[in-house]
Amino acid sequence: MNFDEMHPFIFTCRLYSDIQGYEHDNVYCLSEVDMSRWVREAIQKIEADYNRSADTHLFKLNIPQLSGIDLYLKDESTHPTGSLKHRLARSLFLYALCNGKIVEHTPIIEASSGSTAVSEAYFAQMIGVPFIAVMPKSTAQSKIRQIKLYGGQCHYVDSAPQMHDAAVQLAREKNGYFMDQFTFAERATDWRGNNNIAESIFKQMEKERYPEPSTIVMSAGTGGTSATLGRYILYKGYDTSLVVVDPENSVFYDSFMQKNTTLQASCSSRIEGIGRPKVELSFQPDVITEMMKVEDAASVATIHWLEKRIGRKAGASTGTNLWGALKIAEKMVQQKQTGSIVTLMCDSGDRYLDTYYDKGWVEKHIGDVAPYQSQLDNWLG
Repeated sequence: MNFDEMHPFIFTCRLYSDIQGYEHDNVYCLSEVDMSRWVREAIQKIEADYNRSADTHLFKLNIPQLSGIDLYLKDESTHPTGSLKHRLARSLFLYALCNGKIVEHTPIIEASSGSTAVSEAYFAQMIGVPFIAVMPKSTAQSKIRQIKLYGGQCHYVDSAPQMHDAAVQLAREKNGYFMDQFTFAERATDWRGNNNIAESIFKQMEKERYPEPSTIVMSAGTGGTSATLGRYILYKGYDTSLVVVDPENSVFYDSFMQKNTTLQASCSSRIEGIGRPKVELSFQPDVITEMMKVEDAASVATIHWLEKRIGRKAGASTGTNLWGALKIAEKMVQQKQTGSIVTLMCDSGDRYLDTYYDKGWVEKHIGDVAPYQSQLDNWLG
């Protein structure tokens, strides 16, 4: 067996002259003891970072028109890297480290032009390994700057459908590890607890008027968060529905309705961070109660409505989530039901000042949002 075929947790071979180990056939190798030490230290750094961070806030939206219905937003924008993807990146790194996939100097490759790449660059810098994000040439400069801020590099392809194959090839060429968020998101997080987002939501709801949510609303990008929520609800025996909302140009909704996991689309979602042109492996439809399709113009209208309510900007995926939650609340009002609904603020709108918060860009790429703004204003005053 040559060295490249050996398990990465036993031997890692690099042509680096500044690492401790031994030389074999002109290849410098780390010993098992050195690698185990490095992996333990890397895990400790990630765990220490988590221990320094308070949990994200769960805040209640004050909407007087929703008599008997309490609506909450779990604010994931307050993570160190500013989005829900911070949780995913941390889980992916711990999963890879504990499975022997990352050792000292292992280049990390990810196919992402958004928040996942930003968060993974943060953790790669923390443990001292190179990070390369594979992304389309059209990626916004604001995202590129954030990735580079944490020491990451960018590898460009012509279009989004090329990202996955390019990442696989780059990982092979660099003798690195392809993080592959869309495959590993649903298995990297301990869905039974360990302070995952589901456990956090239910714990923070304990003192509320309706402590057990009637519904949790979540959008799907990788599908990992919805999988964690759905599994945790079933594991704990809660009487809570999980409604997954899906934007235009995404196949998750149609796949769920048709029970067909082979569907593919030729275009990409315009709501950054959610929606996919194919059904990713992390998407787990069997733990979902219901799905809802949300028009992109409704998502954008809702974040502008939200800004008027709380004085803060949110990303468009938050608009998708909140529109779905508001439609569920509207139905509950009509049926004279009471209860609580929880959804997520996925990231800050400050990342999208030149897109979802630019009137000209919205008119060109999303369309007319006025009808949805009128719906929100007429119903919610």
